[in-house]
Amino acid sequence: MIRELVSRLNKSVSKRVVAPRREFSVPISVSIESDKHTGRLNMPAEKLTIRGETVDMSKTGIGFLVSAIRIKEYYLVGEDRTLFVELDLPNGRVKMQVVGRRYEHNDDIHSSGAQFLIGASISNITTENREAYEEFLRLGGKAKGKILQLKTDQS
Repeated sequence: MIRELVSRLNKSVSKRVVAPRREFSVPISVSIESDKHTGRLNMPAEKLTIRGETVDMSKTGIGFLVSAIRIKEYYLVGEDRTLFVELDLPNGRVKMQVVGRRYEHNDDIHSSGAQFLIGASISNITTENREAYEEFLRLGGKAKGKILQLKTDQS
C-alpha cells in the first residue's frame, strides 16, 4: 500500500520535472564536424552527416533513430560531442545543436538493418528556430502558421 502510494507520487513529480514528450516522426539530418588536427598539420574540418527520423520531441530534447551509432570514428553519443541537427517540419526547416546523452540498440523485428535510438538534449537553438519548433510541438502536423525562412548555410 505504501509502496504504491510512493510510486504514484514519484510518477506525479517526474511528470512535472521532465518536459512532456510528444511522439512525432519527422526526417532528421545529424551532422558533426570532424577534428583534423594532427600534430602541426591543420586540415579543414569535414562535415559528416547521417539521416534518420525522430521518435519523440520535447522543449528540452529529442529522441531519434539512425542506422549507426557513429560516423567514421566519431561516436554520436559521449564526450559531450555537439551534434548539428536539421529537422524537416511542416512549418519549415529547424536547425539546432544537441548533445547526445544516451543510446540504445533498437531491436525492432519489422525494420531492416540495425537502428539506434539516441536521446539528446538541446544545447543551442536560435530564437527564430525555437519559436518554429515549439509551435510544431504545440500544434503537431497542423503547424503551418509561420513558414521559417532560413538563409543559405553559413556554416
